[in-house]
Amino acid sequence: MRKALKRFERGADVCRDIPDGSLVLCGSEVYVNDSEVLYEVDEFTQEIFERDFDIKSGEWKVEDGWIIGKNPEMCPGMIVSKADYFGSVMLECTCKMIAPSTHDVNIMINGSWDEVNDKRDLAYVTGLEAFWHGNIGFEKSPEYKLVAATQLFDFDPDIEHTMLFGNMDGRIFVVNDGKLCLEVFDPDPIDTSKYGKIGFEAFSSWFKVKNIKVRKINYKKIPNKYIREF
Repeated sequence: MRKALKRFERGADVCRDIPDGSLVLCGSEVYVNDSEVLYEVDEFTQEIFERDFDIKSGEWKVEDGWIIGKNPEMCPGMIVSKADYFGSVMLECTCKMIAPSTHDVNIMINGSWDEVNDKRDLAYVTGLEAFWHGNIGFEKSPEYKLVAATQLFDFDPDIEHTMLFGNMDGRIFVVNDGKLCLEVFDPDPIDTSKYGKIGFEAFSSWFKVKNIKVRKINYKKIPNKYIREF
């Protein structure tokens, strides 16, 4: 039995959206559609998947163009990119849960892997319907002292969702289905010239993902000011 979907009086329909391809953040405007594409695969084959990603944990395969991740355990089941994407980047993808799973599509940018202890190291991570209580969330691995989460997103496990996760000089933003869900400032940002892995994580979950795109963020700083109203 699927759990009831969350519904909010205001909900994600009042969040800022990006219909014209630009996203206005606090002090910056991001030109999503005009940002340079560093990596793009819409539909995967097993050969492309094995070429571009390493399986670190969990069960991963390709089926009908989708990368499928399955991990019933209460721990991260991860794939990590073989290539690095340094600097201010954003990761986009289409994802969908696989029944009976109803939670946790997690993605990583500006990441790294601890080969000695065989676990994710320094990284920015976001999760869809995650963080234990059905949140849109964000965390900084591996200390997890910087965390943010909100339930203000109407997630439906039976439909496809689009995710966009970006880091711009320590300004982290999370966009789902075209709606800005989180904007977080990291006072001690990851050195993006050293850490550039992207990845996907199934945490006690089962999902599929395709239309993966990494962009180098094109943005400009804008003043924070109000237009006088009276």
